[in-house]
Amino acid sequence: MKQRLANLSNLQQRVIAAVAGVPFILFMIWYDAWTFALLFCVVSALTQREFYRLLGLDGFEPLTAYGTVVGCMICILAYFVETDQIGTGSYFLICPASSMIFLIKLYKKKDMKPFTNIGFTFLGIIYVAMPFALLIILALQGGTYHPAIITGCLLLLWASDIGAYFAGTKFGRRKLFERVSPKKSWEGSIGGAAAAGLIALGLTFWAPELRPWQWYCVGGIIVVTGTYGDLVESLFKRSIAIKDSGSSIPGHGGFLDRFDGLLLAAPFIITFLKLFA
Repeated sequence: MKQRLANLSNLQQRVIAAVAGVPFILFMIWYDAWTFALLFCVVSALTQREFYRLLGLDGFEPLTAYGTVVGCMICILAYFVETDQIGTGSYFLICPASSMIFLIKLYKKKDMKPFTNIGFTFLGIIYVAMPFALLIILALQGGTYHPAIITGCLLLLWASDIGAYFAGTKFGRRKLFERVSPKKSWEGSIGGAAAAGLIALGLTFWAPELRPWQWYCVGGIIVVTGTYGDLVESLFKRSIAIKDSGSSIPGHGGFLDRFDGLLLAAPFIITFLKLFA
């Protein structure tokens, strides 16, 4: 199956991945709050393990298993706290769980750079797990589950990516950030912004959970931070001399490639909506 997919063009692989993945993602989001939280917890774990694996390729030794467990714990706590099944004080469990990283590394005798690897373990938690946990909090704000908000954010992100892909492929001339990502262009970014703007317009009618101006602002946040998120991940990949973070998703690479924009966008989205709701 992988060989047959490898023989297809990148666009064909992307279409197949979308047809297979998008309905499943939307089903998990809309079925119930717990299926949404489960989905994002699993995606967070897979993305975080991929991040640690890439660090391993560059000779580092982060605590892959334990760091991923802590990341999952943060996502799980976010769900149970925001659904009022446990108290907000439970968030403090993150403190001793994170501190254990130092103790575990203390007993790793063969680790020649323990604090570097401790830092990378924490980076996996902060860079990957925390944004997914914030999205869970965003969907459950006020004690009510809002699947339309999460769906809207994903649609904006996907529209931005699709618009940038086609506009960049067709019209791309001026490089956006050639040092980090030679293929990205200003024309692609404009195309992504235009596509996201159209989706934001549709969301003002379809998803009244947010006011029209809020959807436009969220769309703008996603276009800008999503682009930077992709550039940050490209910088990471270039630093360890690889093209894709993995091959889990046909046409997209790995989970880190697929969700890099969301990782940087999530903190800005929830901060904006918490301040200006």
